[in-house]
Amino acid sequence: MEISSKENTHFFSNNTILPMDRSSFKSESSASKEKQSCCGGIKIFLGALSFVYFAKALSGSYLKSTITQIERRFDIPSSLVGVIDGSFEIGNLLIIILVSYFGAKLHRPRIIGAGCLIMSAGTFLIAMPQFFMGRYRYEKFPSTINSTVSISPCLQDKNQTPLSALEKSHTKINAGCEKEAGSSMWIYVLLGNLLRGIGETPIQPLGITYIDDYAIEDNAALYIGCIQTVAIIGPIFGFLLGSLCAKLYVDIGFVDLDSITITHKDAQWVGAWWLGYLIAGAISILAGIPFWFLPKHLPKPESRKDSSTSSEQSKFITEDNKEQHKSYQQVKIAEMAKDFLPSLKNLFGNPVYILYLCASIIQFNSLIGMVTYKPKYIEQQYGQSSSKSNFVIGLINIPAVAFGIFSGGLIMKKFRINVLGAAKLSLGSSFFGYLLLLSLFAMGCKNSEVAGLTVSYHGTKQTTDYEQALFSECNSGCLCSKNDWDPICGENGVTYISACLAGCQASNGSGKNTVFFNCSCVGTVESPSRSSSAVVGPCQKGNECPKMFLYFLVVSVITSYTLSVGGTPGYILLLRCIKPHLKSFALGIYTLAIRVLAGIPAPVYFGVAIDTTCLKWGSKRCGGRGACRLYDSSALRYVYLGLTLVLGTVSVFFSVAVLWVLRKRSSPQEETLSANGERGTCGTKSRKDNFVNSDHLIQTTYWPEKETRL
Repeated sequence: MEISSKENTHFFSNNTILPMDRSSFKSESSASKEKQSCCGGIKIFLGALSFVYFAKALSGSYLKSTITQIERRFDIPSSLVGVIDGSFEIGNLLIIILVSYFGAKLHRPRIIGAGCLIMSAGTFLIAMPQFFMGRYRYEKFPSTINSTVSISPCLQDKNQTPLSALEKSHTKINAGCEKEAGSSMWIYVLLGNLLRGIGETPIQPLGITYIDDYAIEDNAALYIGCIQTVAIIGPIFGFLLGSLCAKLYVDIGFVDLDSITITHKDAQWVGAWWLGYLIAGAISILAGIPFWFLPKHLPKPESRKDSSTSSEQSKFITEDNKEQHKSYQQVKIAEMAKDFLPSLKNLFGNPVYILYLCASIIQFNSLIGMVTYKPKYIEQQYGQSSSKSNFVIGLINIPAVAFGIFSGGLIMKKFRINVLGAAKLSLGSSFFGYLLLLSLFAMGCKNSEVAGLTVSYHGTKQTTDYEQALFSECNSGCLCSKNDWDPICGENGVTYISACLAGCQASNGSGKNTVFFNCSCVGTVESPSRSSSAVVGPCQKGNECPKMFLYFLVVSVITSYTLSVGGTPGYILLLRCIKPHLKSFALGIYTLAIRVLAGIPAPVYFGVAIDTTCLKWGSKRCGGRGACRLYDSSALRYVYLGLTLVLGTVSVFFSVAVLWVLRKRSSPQEETLSANGERGTCGTKSRKDNFVNSDHLIQTTYWPEKETRL
């Protein structure tokens, strides 16, 4: 009887459980299908957004790589180039608030697609001046032109020069003055970069929040980390493209390259800067196509349907009554505008957000200024060509940044670091990164020996006024201009501004193979009175410079890696310390502040500071100061690195303040939980809140490793 009763009980239990199992199976099956649909949609968006990040990063980094090319092509100073570079941020400034606030409630994918089209139009506009300006003309002595007429560089007697040659020279100058208006076409470059900034505006605030809204909570940071990692690949290709184009002559396809008398190592060389913009514009068009076919909304994952907040956000965002999201389809523009000022007040009432924003603004001032003029610094400090400078940055520095971002996320995953720990990691990376930057002060090269600028004609260090020192007894009988820049290298290892100022009496050959003889100022140490020869082009830097350049590369890579380790932790700190319905708005304000207070002014005042170290300015054909031809290496090093280091140090102090506020707002109990591998808090106020949210503390035990996985 006992056995039969047990069997009956077992039988009935099976009968009652079976229907439940079937319904459970059905619900699991539907949930699985919904999950696959959701994941499929979000992964397509992820791939498209990654390609857009690649496209915008490529065009942005390519602009950085062409800074010196644009400066020489349009004959403008570094400060004006800084204004051109900052115009991108001005474009962001014009519409960033509107896009980030209103765009979040409209069709986000299509807004991103429209932005890509605008971005490509701006990129094409940057390249347009090349097709409307005249051919690039650099300063050169007539004897270096392919000609059978032998002209003395030192024009002691004007009768030495054939009348036809003089007339031809004057005709060229007059023609240059008539076309001098072409030099103002840098305005089109500025407008194109402005338009490019407008098009790029919706990509970050709308793209990141779209992923954070519809991705599975555990995978949100993984997707964001993937996008940031892919975005780093863009600058690699951008700088490599800049390196390739810098080797090609600016008027390639329009002039006979055999007639060019300068090489890509010359200070007057201008590469085919416009070619890369055509390529970048085409890539931007392709990147925007998929967004026109993506839906306005994706189905939310099953785990996020019951709550409008993430498990961690619901823990530290203390709000008596959590605001519910309105339907995006029914909301009106007037209703959205009414909530604008309260949302802004709510956002700026968050001390963590404000302090982190200040730290980011100052740090980005240092980083943007450093990156913008890094190719110029390498060229002038270590005597490298524009092509090699861009190649080194693209192939060595940028991968170090990518690896640093990846490592930052990996460290957070491995050690299950909470929000408080993310702030510590961000602070530590900044502190040690700028500490390493100090060592670069000792890794510089001495000034190139240029007669009349850095050394006297007798070989001693120059101390008198540069303008007056260009003339000496050895060239007193020559009719020379102090404004010329057509450097030659004497056999004594000293560079002379021109063959005339070197006192050269004769020349042989043509083009790049021209050799000057009987140069009265080119004396050797053993026999300073003996006239010597010289060749076209400046002399190379000292023998110790290649070694210093190698040391610079090693320290620069380590510094780039160290600074970028704090990138992902800082980004997670920003996202998790704001209310969920303000994420898009907060990112928009953050981006706006970085653009306005760092992206716009940093290239300008860095350029102004760098201009103060110029020793020799070029001159325009019709008068006026052109681009700088030679910088004081020591002064450039102290200005460039010193300004970067001072700004970085100030940002570290603000990062310390962020950490202090987080510690103050975290209770001892939460710090204990945090030490045991659970998530710390960012904004709890009382034990009551901790008790109410205790279930979230339990649920998010394994959140850190999934949140920060890259």
